[in-house]
Amino acid sequence: MMIGEKVQADIVVAMKAREEHKLTTLRMVKSALRSKEIDKRAALTEAEETQILTTLIKQRKDSEEQFTKGNRPELAAKERTEIGMIEAYLPKAAGEDEVRMIVEGVISTLAEGGSKPGPKEMGTVMKAVQKKIAAGGLRADGKLVSEIVKAELAK
Repeated sequence: MMIGEKVQADIVVAMKAREEHKLTTLRMVKSALRSKEIDKRAALTEAEETQILTTLIKQRKDSEEQFTKGNRPELAAKERTEIGMIEAYLPKAAGEDEVRMIVEGVISTLAEGGSKPGPKEMGTVMKAVQKKIAAGGLRADGKLVSEIVKAELAK
């Protein structure tokens, strides 16, 4: 079942249960998916749906940070709740240790072809790491991956 279909089914459940906050969050997710589908003029792939949800989570995290800085804990808590609801539709997030193992594996694979990659090859390493993470059915925060790749290449 695609993410959009799951969201639609959960909207119906939330309506019947009269869960207002969950309903508005799911409608927002559905709206974002539908908007992208209209822009593309074709059905979305699983990867595209995942990317849209990742973007929505990133927006919520930024909002949460701003609300925390602005001394609005109730709004920050609302954003955290929405993040949790949206993350339920995404594949399992890779932990820092998993990402580090993947990065080390990619660097060693690239090193077999010649010399060990340095900081100048960060883009190449990042692409390979992101592909490997996606192929494993996982997802990872790009900022975390970038920091780990940078640290590993500096060694």
